[in-house]
Amino acid sequence: MKRLIVLFPLAFLLFVSIPSVAQEEFIEPPSKQITTIPFIQLTGGIVIVQAKLSNHPDTLNFVLDTGSSGISLDSATADYLKVKPVPTDRTIRGIASVHKVSFLYNQELHFPGLTIDSLDFHINDYSILTAVYGEQIDGIIGYSVFSRYILKMDYDSNRVSFWTNGTIRYPRGGYLLKPTINKMVAQTARVRDVEAVTSRFLYDMGAGVCMLLTRDFVTDSSFIDKRKKTWTKEGEGLGGKIDMELMVIREVRVGPYRFRNVPVFIFDDETNVTSYPYMGGLLGNDILRRFNVILNYAKSDIHIMPNSHYTDAFDYSYSGVELYYINGLILIGDVAKGSPAEAAGLKEGDEVIGINKNFSLNLNQYKVALQTPNEKVKIIYRRNGVISDVEFKIKSIF
Repeated sequence: MKRLIVLFPLAFLLFVSIPSVAQEEFIEPPSKQITTIPFIQLTGGIVIVQAKLSNHPDTLNFVLDTGSSGISLDSATADYLKVKPVPTDRTIRGIASVHKVSFLYNQELHFPGLTIDSLDFHINDYSILTAVYGEQIDGIIGYSVFSRYILKMDYDSNRVSFWTNGTIRYPRGGYLLKPTINKMVAQTARVRDVEAVTSRFLYDMGAGVCMLLTRDFVTDSSFIDKRKKTWTKEGEGLGGKIDMELMVIREVRVGPYRFRNVPVFIFDDETNVTSYPYMGGLLGNDILRRFNVILNYAKSDIHIMPNSHYTDAFDYSYSGVELYYINGLILIGDVAKGSPAEAAGLKEGDEVIGINKNFSLNLNQYKVALQTPNEKVKIIYRRNGVISDVEFKIKSIF
């Protein structure tokens, strides 16, 4: 009888206490807010935040990019800061090229209220992005930062909050995506035209488009009406420029959210950046910016909530002209054959002085002025020292 009295409490303690200790070891602390900083949006919803590198006093512009598997610094910025990257045999793959990169190891990135250490920046030439957006692009922030924190992107207030990794309660009324995150973010979505097809797409906040589809995916799936009208377009990405085709498909669905009559670009993925058939293309920020977003890489979660931009009209305009900001000038780049701009007589290299009555030389404002379909636009330009102007009607692709 005494033996039973002694053993029963011991058995009870073993049954209750040991699992309790094990559970406490694996309880994750709640996520806590670290800091909130403003961001600016450029054409297509591209997001830029400002930060300082290590002990350098200059404030730099970084693009937040879920399509980046690391973190990088512009080569011209590296020269300006007089830092010395280390050459390597490692390569990066972009939409237009594959090339070796050097690295700047063990750096810090300083935001207001947050310092991130032990960052290895690869060095790349982002002059094409600076020319496209008219703002100095000093680098790109991707997986190396996103994997360390929970980020809350609010496109209504243009602010991003950094939170510690941990347990988090997502707001009601949105939808929880469960992408595959292996440095790059692969999200399932459905596209529909004459047929509906479900595939994986790169979740790419750094792409200022609605969608970019590989030609192999379009050909193999046969979901687009072959009689559909296409428009010639030049695109820009890591490594340079590429030729693309622009068209409108009937529907894009992300989670439960449907977008109808969506402009998409089709391109030849010669560098296999999408690893087709693993991914059929990418989802760009002209769709993704329509949601306030919580990026939780540690849990492979992306929570999306429709915001005030959810019903914004898509850009159906087609002028056939590309504008670039180079050495303080706004220059005309590619002029598509058969486009309104070519018919009006514009040529690559013309210097744009003003559009309509806007002489601000603000590239973003000029691009917005070219985004109104079926409206006439007047471009004042300089060619060989002579100032002229042309007027033409912007076409609609829808």
